[in-house]
Amino acid sequence: MPMSTVCKIRTNSEPSLQANKNLILLVWLILLVVTPVHAVEKASEQRLDEVAERGSHVMPFDLEKTTHIFSKTDTGGIQQVIAKDKSDTVQIDRIRLHLSEIARQFQQGDYSNPEKIHGATMPGLAELKAAKPGQIKIVYKELPDGAEITYATHIEKLKLAIHQWFDAQLSDHARHAVPGHPHDSGHHHH
Repeated sequence: MPMSTVCKIRTNSEPSLQANKNLILLVWLILLVVTPVHAVEKASEQRLDEVAERGSHVMPFDLEKTTHIFSKTDTGGIQQVIAKDKSDTVQIDRIRLHLSEIARQFQQGDYSNPEKIHGATMPGLAELKAAKPGQIKIVYKELPDGAEITYATHIEKLKLAIHQWFDAQLSDHARHAVPGHPHDSGHHHH
């Protein structure tokens, strides 16, 4: 092969290789910019204090002795409240009492307790309140150290509302709440 041909091949392949590198970099940067960040920003200290104060009038358990866990799933989410001390039967009983009661209320479309704590403009709340009976399956379950409520729906806008509602609760309960693992219905004991 003549030397000029070899040089031509290299010269023609270099711009192609550089173009591929640039394209890969461009795609990576676009994905970085348009991919939503799932971190939930903690509310201000004043907001956290206000929510904790209002919550103390609605939730019978001690926020300092319990942890809220909000796990998003493909069908909605799982809300858990667990006692930090696994032998604290007083907190466990209070958690179970409260979560079983609000699960019954939610099944009837009554979301007044979250509204009392977080306000009427809480993200996702209006959509949940507007859901027709049976559009969201709400199931209460006792856990060894507390209880959980599972929210499941096949309606995309309601799944999004549940996820927004969970994010708002994580923000407002930042001192007492943690995100669970997305798309996992297992128990998350932190």
